[in-house]
Amino acid sequence: MSESEASAIPHSEIDSSGIDPTLVAAFPLRDRLRRLTWNLCYALFYRTSPRPLHGWRSFLLKSFGAKMGTTCHFYPRSKVWAPWNLTCEDRVTVADDAELYNPSSMYLASHAIVSQGAYVCGATHRYDELAFPLVSFPMRLGAYSWICARAAVNPGVNVGDGAILALGSIATKDLEPFGIYAGVPAKKVKERSRDAVPAPYNRNS
Repeated sequence: MSESEASAIPHSEIDSSGIDPTLVAAFPLRDRLRRLTWNLCYALFYRTSPRPLHGWRSFLLKSFGAKMGTTCHFYPRSKVWAPWNLTCEDRVTVADDAELYNPSSMYLASHAIVSQGAYVCGATHRYDELAFPLVSFPMRLGAYSWICARAAVNPGVNVGDGAILALGSIATKDLEPFGIYAGVPAKKVKERSRDAVPAPYNRNS
């Protein structure tokens, strides 16, 4: 960096070592190389695969450390940031253009659905700190939960069994089991019938 470029950075953004702390990598080199390898695999083999080949995409995710149950349906334009942090029970569905941003562990229970264009966000930044560091959270989507199209789940928010987040809504707090939530921020608008979900997931606990 030239002297003229350095002088363009406000003094308040440079630490005592003279380095802009926002330029420090959030992840170690090993993780960045693993991400690079996964991105290449995604572009060459996952994204280009025919829609019916759900087993192939599950195999690719498992090859990078994901724990996948049986008959999971991940569509070719779905995105998983870190397969090695992903655990899915059986029959999980993640639709085209849906994204799981999971720098920390993310657990999708049986029959959980993330619809088209939905975004499950597992990390944010500490905006009150000079270095603007990344902070991530483990997250869980419960059995038979449904994140509808274009909806978003904020970092650290967990979704209860059978809960539904409606079209285009944004969840900023945990969603109770079998609650139906809508709006920005999402609020509970009604209760889902437990008869729509088989035992043992439809208990009143």
